[in-house]
Amino acid sequence: MEFKTDTIATTNRIDNQHIAAMMRQVVYALLPAVLTLFWFFGWGIVSNLVLAVGFAVLLETLMLTLRKRPIIPFLSDYSAVVTGALLGLALPSASPWWLIFIAVFFAIVIAKHLYGGLGYNPFNPAMIGYAVVLVSFPVEMTRWLAPMELSLAVSNLGDTFSRVFSLSSIPAWDGVTMATPLDYVKTNLTQDISLTQSMHEGAQFGFVAGKAWEWVSLAYLAGGLWLLYQKVITWHIPVAFLLSLSVIASFFWLIDANTYASPLFHLLSGATMLGAFFIATDPISASTTPMGKLLYAAGIALFIYIIRIWGAYPDAVAFAVIIMNMAAPMIDHYTQPKIFGE
Repeated sequence: MEFKTDTIATTNRIDNQHIAAMMRQVVYALLPAVLTLFWFFGWGIVSNLVLAVGFAVLLETLMLTLRKRPIIPFLSDYSAVVTGALLGLALPSASPWWLIFIAVFFAIVIAKHLYGGLGYNPFNPAMIGYAVVLVSFPVEMTRWLAPMELSLAVSNLGDTFSRVFSLSSIPAWDGVTMATPLDYVKTNLTQDISLTQSMHEGAQFGFVAGKAWEWVSLAYLAGGLWLLYQKVITWHIPVAFLLSLSVIASFFWLIDANTYASPLFHLLSGATMLGAFFIATDPISASTTPMGKLLYAAGIALFIYIIRIWGAYPDAVAFAVIIMNMAAPMIDHYTQPKIFGE
């Protein structure tokens, strides 16, 4: 019995070390995007990350205490840090502290611990937290900061602190925020303004997608390639995700380029690259079989395009991932590789 207990403890320790090593690589892979966001949007992204990670660690500690679980081993696996970091990057820069807290609360407490903790959650915790605040606080979730080359109103730390903690010196939101390229195009199309005209007249557009945002997407891509190189993730989900979205977008773009954006626009806009490499690849809530991963990722891409074009939300990565999280067990059930000899 003593030997068995020691063996189980050793196995758990090895598993925690393996998880921690993987989570650290995810944090490293996010650094290019963090630096790019800081370059284009200033201190708001730093504020998001500090608050989101801090709240995530605090709530993780609280839940572990309430569940009478050892705190240090679970905190040291970095899963709470990664969840907080992903939420901090997904939310609009310089989001108010209470919005970040609510998102993190639903991610850590509801989507993770109420299902049993890491390894038992059927949904991606970060996307649950994001979806809750997106539906509940649509006004705050549309207040995306404009790139600093278009607005210098929150380029310094003092203005960011004032905005985040709702001090009286906050400048008007309208002077420092603007619609994202996806939202701008979607709104204009409902007013019979063509895509070509929108991209020609909109100040927020760059070479093929949003000014600054296309560089942020490329930074996520660089981080994703690092995860592939380190074998933290496999190629199945990112490739199937991006390829499927490209094929679907190309089909409609070739039909009517004035109504439907190009595949490059969809790939480099919104949270596409973040979703492909860092969200959809969550090993707990995603499909796990080789064929299942391809179907799972293709389903996410399909729902992203449907919601972006015909739905009420301009980006839709969070909703698409949550929908396919529900389908992942069924996909795995029907795509199990055959055992040798069957």
